[in-house]
Amino acid sequence: MASSNGRVRVVDVCRITPSLDSPASAAELSLPLTFFDTFWIKFHPVERIFFYQLSDSTPALFDSVILPKLKHSLALALLHYLPLAGSLVWPPDADKPFIFYAPNNSAVSVTIAESDADFHHLAGNGIREAVESRSYIPELPVSDTTAAVISFQATLFPNQGFCIGVSSHHAILDGHSVTMFMKAWANLCKSQSEKEKKPSLSPEQVPIIDRTIIQDPEGISMVYLNNWLEIASRVDLGHNPRSLKLLSQPPKTNRVRGTFELSREDIKKLRQKVLLHYQFDNSMHLSTFVLSYAYVAVNVLKARGLERHRKVMFAIIADCRARLDPPLPANYFGNCVSIHTAEVEPEGLMQENGLFFAVERLSEKIKRLEKGALEGAKEKISTFMAIKPGSIEAIGTAGSPRFGVYSTDFGWGRPKKVEITSIDRSTGTISLAESRDGTGGVEVGVVLAKHEMEMFDSLFVNGLKDV
Repeated sequence: MASSNGRVRVVDVCRITPSLDSPASAAELSLPLTFFDTFWIKFHPVERIFFYQLSDSTPALFDSVILPKLKHSLALALLHYLPLAGSLVWPPDADKPFIFYAPNNSAVSVTIAESDADFHHLAGNGIREAVESRSYIPELPVSDTTAAVISFQATLFPNQGFCIGVSSHHAILDGHSVTMFMKAWANLCKSQSEKEKKPSLSPEQVPIIDRTIIQDPEGISMVYLNNWLEIASRVDLGHNPRSLKLLSQPPKTNRVRGTFELSREDIKKLRQKVLLHYQFDNSMHLSTFVLSYAYVAVNVLKARGLERHRKVMFAIIADCRARLDPPLPANYFGNCVSIHTAEVEPEGLMQENGLFFAVERLSEKIKRLEKGALEGAKEKISTFMAIKPGSIEAIGTAGSPRFGVYSTDFGWGRPKKVEITSIDRSTGTISLAESRDGTGGVEVGVVLAKHEMEMFDSLFVNGLKDV
């Protein structure tokens, strides 16, 4: 297993404000949190890296062309996405935290850095030390009284390319919203390169930030806040349970990261294998997501040596925009996802045909979501609080093949790699994205201990040979 062993040097840290070309940026903005948002208020930031290969990316080109275009287009994009330039605050006289944007006092932090590491090593699919990605992720400032919404880092790899690291607060926006913003920013940047006089966003990239369209007649948001206050008082966050500091775990040490591909043909064969086992029962939900998740999860659990007395919990992050009544527009900007879990007995998963058990449970759960996206919502946090530590082996997903992250082109081509770095903060999360080549496959990110990764690699590759 190779290591890039590169040194990253921070050149500058700047603050980008929304473009002043419009009066919209000159007015204060206050946005409440919905119950979808407050659920995530103590979770760790979601961290991503977009790698762009560019062999002529000299320091001179980076400083005179790439950075100015990135900064200018970011200012234009923030004009449409003002909440990103604001902060999460919780004043003493407020019942709930909220997002606050003030003109001339709100901005997004952008770190500028340079690395002498091997770009192709970091942006490749090979197995490498997970900690190597950490130097390309910006800090998301969070204190007792205020929290940044998002931060960026642009890092140059001279004559190799550059990357953009993103750290976003999960209580403000979900993966769908982050991806929507990144595409909007990229579109405006690319429009500069194509010399459009008035760069504009496509309709699907114009965000709807009105939080009143999400109703909360049962007061779920306050239930969640009270749950978090109870948890915070237990862990004693500086004797201030209303602190906005996160309860997140630091990145796991001594872990390695690998990227694996499931081609469209692989997924087709997995589907046929499952259908054959269930005698072509077409009532099952055999989506690309279900098949990919089930196949990877079973191999991860086997590689980690799942103990047979511990139950397994599959965690599904469901986008509720189209599942609410009435449904929300696809360009609603904020959180609109909920966690749904499915428990599985370990004996079935550890068998040779464990894939079928995983697919069956995931299929059942997703079919129920179509009419019950908010089922048990009020008890979500308290239910998780009641789980005894070590009693359940949880495995979840981050990202989605539907996000289309590989279409995020700033004008220098599609990303060579998009990584969800923050999966290294948990022991049971895998990342999913569409295949870069656009052929309908799935790209899977996994972080494990080195010996577990070696086992997973073997199981993953050999398992596809048997399909």
